[in-house]
Amino acid sequence: MLDSTSNIDSPVNSGSGEFLMNLAIGTPPESFAVIMDTGSDLIWTQCEPCSQCFSQPNPIYNPQDSSSFSQLPCSSRLCPALPSSTCSNGCQYIYKYEDGSSTQGYLGSETFTFESTSVPNIGFGCGENNSGFGGSNGAGLVGMGRGPLSLPSQVNANQFSYCLTSVGSTATSTLQIGSLSAPSGGSTVTTPLIQNPQKPTFYYLGLNDISVGGSPLNIPQGIFELNDDGTGGFIIDSGTTRTQLINSAYSMVKQAFTSQANLPPYTGPSVGFDSCFQLPSDTSNVQVPSIVMHFNGADVSLPTENYFIEVNRGVACLAIEGEQGMSIYGNIQQQNFEILYDLSNNVLSFTPTQCGSSS
Repeated sequence: MLDSTSNIDSPVNSGSGEFLMNLAIGTPPESFAVIMDTGSDLIWTQCEPCSQCFSQPNPIYNPQDSSSFSQLPCSSRLCPALPSSTCSNGCQYIYKYEDGSSTQGYLGSETFTFESTSVPNIGFGCGENNSGFGGSNGAGLVGMGRGPLSLPSQVNANQFSYCLTSVGSTATSTLQIGSLSAPSGGSTVTTPLIQNPQKPTFYYLGLNDISVGGSPLNIPQGIFELNDDGTGGFIIDSGTTRTQLINSAYSMVKQAFTSQANLPPYTGPSVGFDSCFQLPSDTSNVQVPSIVMHFNGADVSLPTENYFIEVNRGVACLAIEGEQGMSIYGNIQQQNFEILYDLSNNVLSFTPTQCGSSS
């Protein structure tokens, strides 16, 4: 849908563990903030009449108020792309996420406006029964994955990029979709994107090792590789907050970090993180070990705030956790990098920068 000279730009802000992009839906356009998620495909917003909707800042979208809305029939090419759909009254769907949240409704077509660019006939979910999203201050979600339902796929974009501001920052950065200039300069590193036919939504990366305090951990080869049955692997996901490493690798990171941090462990009530430390009253001289992610052809050195965060007064935690199965590169670790997804060349680039500094 995008021609070679037009791009989509959308302001992006830090939310409560996720990042929200701004857009408008319908004719006349109604403005909403929605979660930007590279780990899923469906675009959806809460719709009236609603049987179960969470609280959102703006009035819930009502398709009857828009002259450009239409309900998509089951013959639409997008209906079979849904993981779970039925044909009773149009294309009905249930879309579930890894964290247990879900949206249920029907597919529609609508005009979406991004800043000054309006794009007609975007297929999206009209969510009438939605759960698990109440704390985000968003009205829905925009899937940025590789499947046909996602925004990049629907507008036939060959590239998109974003720059996530520091978590909790009030600064605004920009999501760009279209034909973008490749980052230039010695600080940009590039790694191949890997595809998984069994899970085509995700953007997989090849992670070879992790260094803590300047020393490679020598994580056993193959721990982060995709298995033949489509399980395992390492994805980058803007919709996941903390990086999740397969348990055996996480244990190595935790042990190396704890032994080098030179801080007493935190032993108080749970703060929701696995590995936490007691900070001194004067934190000006606190030094923690560095962390470098060794991707295929790209070494990404993380700023300290991308992995060591103060969660309570005097308590800081490692923002990485253990997980079974697939490993995930979360949005805390992505902050203050310009990240370009080049879908034509199947590569992803990281450029360290101060996101939102020009806003």
